[in-house]
Amino acid sequence: MQDNELNILFEDNHLIVVMKPQMIACCPDESGDDNLFDCVKRYIKTAYGKPGNVYLGLVHRLDRPTGGVMVFAKTSKAAARLSEQMKNGGFEKRYFAVLCGIPGRDRATLVNYLRKNSVNNTVYVCTESEEGAKFASLEYEIKEKCGGLSLAEIILHTGRTHQIRVQTAAINCPVYGDMRYGGERAIKGKLALWAYSLRFTHPVTGDALRFIVEPPAEETPWNRFKVEIQP
Repeated sequence: MQDNELNILFEDNHLIVVMKPQMIACCPDESGDDNLFDCVKRYIKTAYGKPGNVYLGLVHRLDRPTGGVMVFAKTSKAAARLSEQMKNGGFEKRYFAVLCGIPGRDRATLVNYLRKNSVNNTVYVCTESEEGAKFASLEYEIKEKCGGLSLAEIILHTGRTHQIRVQTAAINCPVYGDMRYGGERAIKGKLALWAYSLRFTHPVTGDALRFIVEPPAEETPWNRFKVEIQP
């Protein structure tokens, strides 16, 4: 990722909020690929002429194929307070997803237990009693239907790895472009999952903040729907 491609939505002495492009890792991983975290660090170092290592706190994550809003902490105090907010449910994370199929209900809460296989980096629905099982919950609302596809708005209650992808696949409506979890219903293409809204309280000023980035309306399959952002 080129540093001049960094899309900054908000910045002060405590936080920096950016748009994460799709197919860019949010932080360093075993691939060694360039990533958003390192790009933001380079920006801070250059913009403010900071010597030595630049502090940046990773507060939450987005999967590599997922685009949308991310916040990073510029101080350890901000990082600790944002992490505490997230732990206590103070973050509201909203997504849009295009699903393959039409769910049985236009609005519902999905509750599962998920287990991650670290060997192949795949997450499975499991029983509560299985070792490594983690509770996962989200709510969705279908906003529009078109040609066997559904536009869903999703609010995460928990932040498990691949959670939206696994839970929607479990109701036989996988995310468009999800070849890993989509099974026979998978449609090849760029993953249609977008973290469009992030709402939280500023860790120092106490201000209520909300940041919005719309999904790429010109791209397939987003261009089949009229995506409307609610205030």
